[in-house]
Amino acid sequence: MRYLIAGASGMLGQDLQVSLAGREITALGRADLDVTDLDSVLEAVSGHDVVINAAAYTKVDDAEANEGAAYAVNAEGAKNLGLGAAEHGARLVQISTDYVFDGAATEPYREDSEYAPISAYGRTKAAGERLALAANPERTAIVRTAWLYGAGGPNFAKTMLRIADSKHTWSVVDDQVGQPTWTADLADQIVRLIDAGTPPGIYHGTNSGRATWLEFARAVLEEAGLDPTRITPTDSSAFVRPAPRPAFSVLGHDAWASSGLAEMRHWRDALADAARHGVLTTP
Repeated sequence: MRYLIAGASGMLGQDLQVSLAGREITALGRADLDVTDLDSVLEAVSGHDVVINAAAYTKVDDAEANEGAAYAVNAEGAKNLGLGAAEHGARLVQISTDYVFDGAATEPYREDSEYAPISAYGRTKAAGERLALAANPERTAIVRTAWLYGAGGPNFAKTMLRIADSKHTWSVVDDQVGQPTWTADLADQIVRLIDAGTPPGIYHGTNSGRATWLEFARAVLEEAGLDPTRITPTDSSAFVRPAPRPAFSVLGHDAWASSGLAEMRHWRDALADAARHGVLTTP
């Protein structure tokens, strides 16, 4: 089996390389593969059995004013990799996001919940799901994830520790709920999905449980041996941004059980493990 990782220089892409260590991998970052260029994608996919698309335009706020650029990467790029996978008989794992939903739910979103994006980023990622599935319907798995943190890039957890070095107290929103997800856990789950030969369709790749951003932030401080009460609660009105954020981003995990795989562990257990591995340290 030969594996192609698009977006390999990102936080998830780096952990995918670790999870696939010892296998035959082609790891291509943005500088190595322009996923918007179909000819380049077709050439890159040739000779591979599995394609994992972790490439994405993830600047959520910038996408509001640059939806065309976001669409090119998040939608057309996904389509191109789907076409490449279909042409070469490869399986595609397309990474997606909770932003395909509006956040108005009160119970975890099912894998078959209706799309309802409220931002340009969400619209382009929803389009990418549809296009990838249409291009390679028999061999495409969509893995939606959310609230990622990891060793290989900037993220919320590291930001909290950086702020702790310069401020005694600060505020974090307590009215948005989601599932903090360690990219190493997600990468391992993606490999399990591939190895198990799970059927095509949609899977939710988030650590289990739920938390507000405030609860996540305080847990990060606890793992660092700092006083979590240094962070005080506020609400989203204090942080107005160009792109609206889903207020509720909890994703259900039924598809894993139906495929014979366990859901990912609780986010708090993952965070403690990440801390033991030095993931939460800042430069």
